[in-house]
Amino acid sequence: MKPFSTFAFLCTAAAFATLAGCQQAAAPSPEETASEAAGPDARPGIAASDGRLVLPVVAGRPAAIYFSVRNDGAAAATLAGVHVAGAGKAEMHKTEGGTMSPVDSVEIAPGTTIDFAPGGYHVMGFDLSDSLKTGETTELTLTFSDGDKVSMPLRIEKMGDDMRGHDDHGMEGMAH
Repeated sequence: MKPFSTFAFLCTAAAFATLAGCQQAAAPSPEETASEAAGPDARPGIAASDGRLVLPVVAGRPAAIYFSVRNDGAAAATLAGVHVAGAGKAEMHKTEGGTMSPVDSVEIAPGTTIDFAPGGYHVMGFDLSDSLKTGETTELTLTFSDGDKVSMPLRIEKMGDDMRGHDDHGMEGMAH
């Protein structure tokens, strides 16, 4: 009976291994999703790059999202909305004279680049998912007034990551 028990065990294990192989394929990475999303809906002449999401220092606070968007088209393009995967809500803002306020749209003239960067235009991401982790990526989708969309990956960082590599500059003689 022992050989039969071993045979039954091996058959059961093989069946489980076969079923495990039938599981749904892994979800596409944000980079794959971004390249697919930039396909048929992408606005001709528009390119977005250098995307990063900076997580807040204090949990529950909004994230800051920075990127560049270039219009190589013949006509002006109006950025009318933003969506960040993993954020309950995303809003475009502009900082002027030390005051930050939401903006409904941003016009991008032909042949120009608009930088969404600290101290100017930027996106605020609210109600962040716990799945957003430093060192990973998520996706930003830009929606234009005519309904066209462009998606791109956002590198997720913690505040201060842009200062890496500068730790020892000007600190000679300091004990670390």
